[in-house]
Amino acid sequence: MIARPFIDWGWIIDHLDEIRDRIGEHLVLTGIALGVGMAIALVLALIGLRFPRTLPPITWAAGTLYTIPSLALFAFLVPITGFTVLTAEIGLVSYTLLILIRNIIAGIQGIDPAVTEAALGMGYGRRRMFSEIELPLALPVILAGVRIAAVTTVGLVTVTALIGQGGVGFFILRGLSRFDDSTEIVLGTALSVLLAMTLDSVLVGVERVLTPWSRRRSAA
Repeated sequence: MIARPFIDWGWIIDHLDEIRDRIGEHLVLTGIALGVGMAIALVLALIGLRFPRTLPPITWAAGTLYTIPSLALFAFLVPITGFTVLTAEIGLVSYTLLILIRNIIAGIQGIDPAVTEAALGMGYGRRRMFSEIELPLALPVILAGVRIAAVTTVGLVTVTALIGQGGVGFFILRGLSRFDDSTEIVLGTALSVLLAMTLDSVLVGVERVLTPWSRRRSAA
């Protein structure tokens, strides 16, 4: 009996179209989770900052969702929402909230009070001050949270292969089901790591473009 190669490059070449499609699916699932998660986290963080008494229950709820094992969460959701993208996204978004909420709050609370007091003295309203002063100054901390959430989400998307929505995680799941085929396991794992590293690098570039003052301050 001839042993199968650890990585069958011929199989990979023959399945480039499928690999491309799975990478696209992985990026779409990740992008939706980050976009929706950021929108929800921003609203909840602003509520917590505006009404401090709501902050503990908001962070508690987000922390509780974060601690639920992904398999258990998907198993709970499947009977309700089925084997759908919605099921995958509910789980993925849930795991971004705690990271994003904490970083948004930390970024805004870390602003020098003298800056906000000066803005109020110049006639800035709450909304204008948030959009023109607080949000830009908090952006480095917020983007740091987005980077962590992005890398975490890329890894978690592979788990959604168990409900038919896993992007490159599909290769890992299918490889495990064949026992003697390591090619798909290695491929899925490598692609997941590469996607996480690439996305993190892209976000670093975005941060440098959006916060040039932060870079100049570090250089000084």
